[in-house]
Amino acid sequence: MEIISAMDQRFRQYGKIITEYDCNELLQAMEKVTPPEGCTYVASDPELEKLPIFRELTETFYGFMPIQMGHVSGHGQKLNALEYHKASEWNLACTDLILLLGREQDVDPETFTYDTAKVEAFLVNAGTAFETYGTTLHYAPCGVDGDAFKMVVVLPKGTNLPLEKEPDRAGEGKLMTDRNKWLIAHPESGLDPQKVHMGLLGENIMV
Repeated sequence: MEIISAMDQRFRQYGKIITEYDCNELLQAMEKVTPPEGCTYVASDPELEKLPIFRELTETFYGFMPIQMGHVSGHGQKLNALEYHKASEWNLACTDLILLLGREQDVDPETFTYDTAKVEAFLVNAGTAFETYGTTLHYAPCGVDGDAFKMVVVLPKGTNLPLEKEPDRAGEGKLMTDRNKWLIAHPESGLDPQKVHMGLLGENIMV
């Protein structure tokens, strides 16, 4: 599939490039993170949250809302699933990486299925900060040419943590897997169909 630069205007329906923050200390701190062979997500990293940029993002990007700063890293080349949150996500690419993105608006509101032919791929260069809108379907990034990926992930505090109780599974509730996380998986993803809605139709995209 075509891999589009995140600097292209086609990225604007999914998010925007952010240039107003000094990310050097954050990039340096992320040098300590060693990507695993699979994929690891850390919702909140105390070392990152000590940095001045954490307060800056709390006060400016999130308007004084409580947030968490963590990271995702590893190796991966397949789509496997798409998720969304009811809030924007602030990200920093610490390596070159590829994002596979879609729009929540294209999820069928009755069957909660999504055609993967609508997914677009975007290349984000290392050192680039960007916003991923709340209506953007996304998942873990993919590495470039089989290399590892690392990305900082900032979200409202509590996002992606375990649910405190079983949600109402009617309608959109069938997609909820964690706090502030709605997930649609591909049947070839390897995820448990007893726990995750298998609603991605079409190819399990590989880049």
